[in-house]
Amino acid sequence: YFSDEGVSTPNLNMNLYATKKTVAEGMLDIALFLANITHMKTVIEQGAGYRYYAAVLTLISFSLALQIVAGVLIIIIARRDLNEEANQKRLDSLNNKATLAIFLIFITNIFISVLGMERTGLFARMHF
Repeated sequence: YFSDEGVSTPNLNMNLYATKKTVAEGMLDIALFLANITHMKTVIEQGAGYRYYAAVLTLISFSLALQIVAGVLIIIIARRDLNEEANQKRLDSLNNKATLAIFLIFITNIFISVLGMERTGLFARMHF
């Protein structure tokens, strides 16, 4: 197609775009995975005397499981060719499932952060 100046511009390679997007999502997923493992280690070191010990460990475990599911979906999506019309419907469905998993991870990590504030960070010095 032609731009406003009449100069021919190359078409957007959707497969390359999707691959770059998938790699970026994968890197963020790995970073969050490592952060959750570190948080889990901290909670375990604090021990069962911690008020929300079971809740936070359960939420972190759920988040880690969802991150593994999202990671597998991201790998599957990255290995398929978006330019092939036969793959597009399946890739759209997989992308929607990965997006849902990432949204659930986000919500779960909000609860983890809220419950984890009691003994760390700003609220460690405050007494309620």
